[in-house]
Amino acid sequence: MQPMPSRAPYETHTGAVYFEQITASEMDRRMRSAFQELILKIAPPGGVLFDFGAGPGIDARFFAERAFTVEAYDADPKMCEFLEAHCREFIDSGRVTLDRSGYREFLARKTLIGGRPADLVISNFAPLNQIEELPELFAKFHALTGPSGRLLISVLNPCFTGDMKFRGWWRTAPRLWRDGYFFVPAGEAPPHTRRRLGNFKALSSPYFTLTRLFPALPPSGRRYPSGIDVSRGGRFAWLHVATSRFMFLLFEKRT
Repeated sequence: MQPMPSRAPYETHTGAVYFEQITASEMDRRMRSAFQELILKIAPPGGVLFDFGAGPGIDARFFAERAFTVEAYDADPKMCEFLEAHCREFIDSGRVTLDRSGYREFLARKTLIGGRPADLVISNFAPLNQIEELPELFAKFHALTGPSGRLLISVLNPCFTGDMKFRGWWRTAPRLWRDGYFFVPAGEAPPHTRRRLGNFKALSSPYFTLTRLFPALPPSGRRYPSGIDVSRGGRFAWLHVATSRFMFLLFEKRT
């Protein structure tokens, strides 16, 4: 088994630099496309989307171009600056709004800026992996969505087979199975927490029910157009996404 590779200190890339990096990667482009296609299937046409951790506004612009109303949220100043330029014509027309408040201020806000509840909350490329206290965030998503609101998030897969060749993953595996999550300190990526499905289920209750699991990039020749039903257990559902670094989770709002 290989030792964990040496890691350079993590350097935060935001704004224009982040946009250049993430759009240059074919793998990242494919995963973003898969996420966007899934949203187009489950969101009501012309509905209201709340984009949490919107980054440079790639998804916000994509959905505004397709007649959705998008409220984007990000706390990083450089990301917000780039988003405002990238989505300028849609911001001017009211199709896109941007909340650039601090995280605690965001949690304290009662409604979306536009006043209408969101039909679907989206969060792409793992912003929720960087949130330590998820129950209060799920509570906020519950407050910002309508009666039939949904939540679709892209998160890092804690059981990705590509990570299992490193000793570091096996050192954290006991805690993953015991506690349902493990923490990854800063290295080549920012510090974050990876969670099992059961952990997401527990932390989202009583606000949402985790119902479907989708691999970000299904294995060659296999597709999961309707996702994998995890609403009634799904103990071994992770086997279906083991070869995918990211996984998409769909939550239904509890009334």
